[in-house]
Amino acid sequence: MDTRRKPESATHDAAPARSPESPFRSLDHAKDAWIARATGGLSPAALTLALSDWLIHMFAAPGKQLELASLAARQAREVAGSAFGAGTFDPPLAEDDRFRAPAWQAMPFRCWQQAFRLTEQWWCAATHGIPGTTRHHEDVVSFAARQWLDLFSPNNFALTNPEVLKRTAETFGANLAQGACNALQDAWRAASGQPSPEAQQFKPGVDVAVTPGAVVFRNHLIELIQYRPSTPKVVAEPVLIVPAWIMKYYILDLSPHNSLVRYLVDQGYTVFCISWRNPDAQDRDLGFDDYRRLGIMAALEAISRIVPAAKIHAAGYCLGGTLLSIAAAAMANDHDERLATVTLFAAQTDFTEPGELQLFIDESQVYFLESLMWERGYLGGEQMGGSFQMLRSNDLIWSRAVRNYLLGERAPMNDLTAWNADSTRMPFRMHSQYLRELFLNNDLACARYRVDGRPIALRNIRAPMFVVGTERDHIAPWRSVYKIHHLADTDVTFVLTSGGHNAGIVSEPGHAHRHFRIMSTAEADLSVGPDEWAAAADLQEGSWWPAWTAWLDAHSQEARVAPPHIGLPDVQTPILAEAPGEYVLQK
Repeated sequence: MDTRRKPESATHDAAPARSPESPFRSLDHAKDAWIARATGGLSPAALTLALSDWLIHMFAAPGKQLELASLAARQAREVAGSAFGAGTFDPPLAEDDRFRAPAWQAMPFRCWQQAFRLTEQWWCAATHGIPGTTRHHEDVVSFAARQWLDLFSPNNFALTNPEVLKRTAETFGANLAQGACNALQDAWRAASGQPSPEAQQFKPGVDVAVTPGAVVFRNHLIELIQYRPSTPKVVAEPVLIVPAWIMKYYILDLSPHNSLVRYLVDQGYTVFCISWRNPDAQDRDLGFDDYRRLGIMAALEAISRIVPAAKIHAAGYCLGGTLLSIAAAAMANDHDERLATVTLFAAQTDFTEPGELQLFIDESQVYFLESLMWERGYLGGEQMGGSFQMLRSNDLIWSRAVRNYLLGERAPMNDLTAWNADSTRMPFRMHSQYLRELFLNNDLACARYRVDGRPIALRNIRAPMFVVGTERDHIAPWRSVYKIHHLADTDVTFVLTSGGHNAGIVSEPGHAHRHFRIMSTAEADLSVGPDEWAAAADLQEGSWWPAWTAWLDAHSQEARVAPPHIGLPDVQTPILAEAPGEYVLQK
């Protein structure tokens, strides 16, 4: 279906029909889906292969065994010295907050936490540097060992945590009683699928996603929101924001004070934003290219009707940025020059170094996920959320458990954490194609990815690019994002900002303790590595948002114009709904 011929349609286009499946493959999928329900979607075969590879090569490496025995003996002497008041130890790592309280320096807690940290160091040495072991298998075994160690941290138990013991003495055990109530409440909510009361305090359209706007186009996959201007004149070129469909779009329109959408509108930009449908089992056959056609291309066609003859600044976040880079390369193949600029927020285009997510991405694990999605028709938000939590188990699982169930406290929820709890789903076909063609095969970076039967190449994109990476990104590591310099044959302005995958992007002016590095690389400049770039880039304090709008201004017409009409021209219903629309409310 060509969505460009009917941009005014308010009806849902039909989802693709389900493709036929071999009965033999169906049997395989059914068996693995049954196992996946018991393992939380993790492939036992993948873990077994990794453990076998590690064990075989460990037994065949007497030098490594002697090295580990020597390390264990030295650490035992250090722990013994600490028990008798001797010995010195390095302080906890900056990113590890478990043992930072002064109470951990008193005996016997100092001895316990230092013995635990030395155990972590020993297992790190034991799971790395094994001669002959596959690097991926080393990482998987190290990750599994870290999960078990995190479980048994002395911080996680009331009798070995001095902060919990102190609170228990002060409250005569009331904290443990309140923690038990919290645990029962959370168990009931998990079983019933009910969100927490704190999350319900942030409702889209009421507390978050409140920038004034209207849904001006809708198809089966997207609602296109056009935001109302707040200035008498606007920049001639509109901005299209393409969020990832792994998240609700309002990550970029949270509260008024930290909304990137509102900031752009107040700077005089006409802003459009895609709100993705939350797919269900009936959408199982929506493919990656459907997201390009029914998403970005349909939005561009609608915007071109609302703002005729104007070029468009397109910005994509995370997976939305990856899709935008594909769409831009395909448009280059078709000599479509509607894009004035391309901006990528924490978006990868080369997947050879995808960070810790690669722990869950190998042939065995992808097939296992495919079986789980085959049964449901989609990958559930709880499955993706569980994987992300495991990557940061200290912060997202155990520290919260200590606070909620041992200290008896409820951590206050803010707009960002409430948005994070508002999960989405991923269609079977789309997610399978994404994992295989981009993650496993790296087809996009290798110019093998096909659109409409033709391979596309990122080097064909001629629009200047503004690319943002974040320092502590465990989903799209900034060095991976930086590789766009080696793939695109155009001017690239790269920003490395403080924060992680979400907090680094939601980095409004006035936010304390923010900084960023920025440097532009012209098309004809020599390419440098990421560390060389970081050493040479200009370090600035504050938010990177003003630097982006200054860059957009430099690539826009100087004269400002009257704001465009809200909605598609010459249609019976130019406004289909007020923002935030219907799709963002789908559960």
